[in-house]
Amino acid sequence: MIEPRVLLGVVIAAHGIKGEVKVKTFTESPDGLSAYGPLTTEAGRSLEVVALRPGKAGEAVVRFAGISDRNAAEQLKGQSLYVPRSVLPQTSEREFYRADLIGLSAEDAAGRRLGIVKAVHNFGAGDVLEIEFAGGTTEFIAFTDANVPAVDIAGSRVVIVPPSYAEDE
Repeated sequence: MIEPRVLLGVVIAAHGIKGEVKVKTFTESPDGLSAYGPLTTEAGRSLEVVALRPGKAGEAVVRFAGISDRNAAEQLKGQSLYVPRSVLPQTSEREFYRADLIGLSAEDAAGRRLGIVKAVHNFGAGDVLEIEFAGGTTEFIAFTDANVPAVDIAGSRVVIVPPSYAEDE
């Protein structure tokens, strides 16, 4: 079985002429990018962070071992950077890694399967679960206690309160 990976960042551009890259980070702080050991790309290439400094908000400037010039840095543009799920710290109650939520069964309070969690988004106003319903349609559900009263990672399910829409009068 392949160990699940968690996306920590994406290389967005080369930075300077000495092999540094700008990385859009998905960690609580940019330093989190180097906190869990080597990063791997989608294709499995291992990249060791040898230097890191914060950039603009949500970004870091990173130098990887073996990447020593702009040409090599430009080859990394667009690469997603992952770590194994097992190296991340445990979460507290009602705290979840997005990767743990994707793929969970979405059920109603009675336990009837409605669909699956397709993705987790944040468009600026808070986290939103994208639920793909059995018929193939998708809906966004605000990830609040009222809309998602239960998350059972071990049971591979979330309980959702599906939206109800008032009939047009």
